[in-house]
Amino acid sequence: MQGRRNFVKGLGAGAVLAAFGSAYAQGSGPLEQVRILYGFPAGSAGDSVARRVSEKIGGSGYSKNMGVVENKPGAGGRIALENLRNAVGDGSVIALSQVSAFSIYPHIYSKLSYQARDFEPISIGAIMHHGLAVGPAVPAEVKTLKDFLVWCKNNPDKASFGSPGAGSQPHLLGALLGLRSGVKLSHAPYRGMAPGVSDVAGGQIAAIMGPCGDYLSYHKAGKLRVLATSGPQRNPYLPNVPTFAEQGFSDLTAEEWFGFYANAKTPVDVRQRAHAAITMALRSDALKESLGVVGLIATSSTPEEMARSQQAEFERWGALVKQIGFTGDS
Repeated sequence: MQGRRNFVKGLGAGAVLAAFGSAYAQGSGPLEQVRILYGFPAGSAGDSVARRVSEKIGGSGYSKNMGVVENKPGAGGRIALENLRNAVGDGSVIALSQVSAFSIYPHIYSKLSYQARDFEPISIGAIMHHGLAVGPAVPAEVKTLKDFLVWCKNNPDKASFGSPGAGSQPHLLGALLGLRSGVKLSHAPYRGMAPGVSDVAGGQIAAIMGPCGDYLSYHKAGKLRVLATSGPQRNPYLPNVPTFAEQGFSDLTAEEWFGFYANAKTPVDVRQRAHAAITMALRSDALKESLGVVGLIATSSTPEEMARSQQAEFERWGALVKQIGFTGDS
């Protein structure tokens, strides 16, 4: 456990140096082009963040041309981070990663091929909330989270939920719901959200926990019913759906963010220019609107803010994973 406690040790040291960047600036010009690695398939929620930002960083002090997104799906996003760790540290390769890769994975995997110290934070890019949705396998009179839990208790053979993968934040939120409610919920891991949402909408499985953006069109069409969302406040795209906290489950309050990372060897002045270009892109109204279509809330941060948030998430999920008792090594 000592290694896990120290997983994030040293993160943000370079971010602190960034405050003194002018002393280190080398006056080099923008890069010809930047590759943004993303550890999930094209078309997924975070992929939209990478692509919208890549379109807007061209012509900046960071990159002369538009960026190029390279999808490196597999191992819950870990392959992309492995690629970044092994990349040349000149800023020409960065990665977009969900915070779970740093806040949850160190607690559920005894061995990881990367450490937080291998990277430097640039900026948070977007926030997403998760939600619990049910489909036609659950009777129409089940309209609230409490109703669903009562139904599950009375129908234990049907009390199941899907998630985009074992060890994902949605999986652990579902496990935590079962733990806190005292209702046994069977978990069905999927390879991403698309097949899981399809199965719920088709009545093959009762419910699914995952990013709210994956439910928006289904919810509006009446094919799925979203019963609860995980944010500290109601999701702006599902304002009529109460949060888990509103329904008595404050432990299920969670925001999962996507953040941009550089290889730790990347010079401070290059990281500064990357931060300036990326945060400028994230302020675009067109980008915010585009991300809203897939249920994401565009945002930005300083490297220090990103590092502090990552540390807080790491500590919080360490305690929760221990209570849940899940390990990804089995």
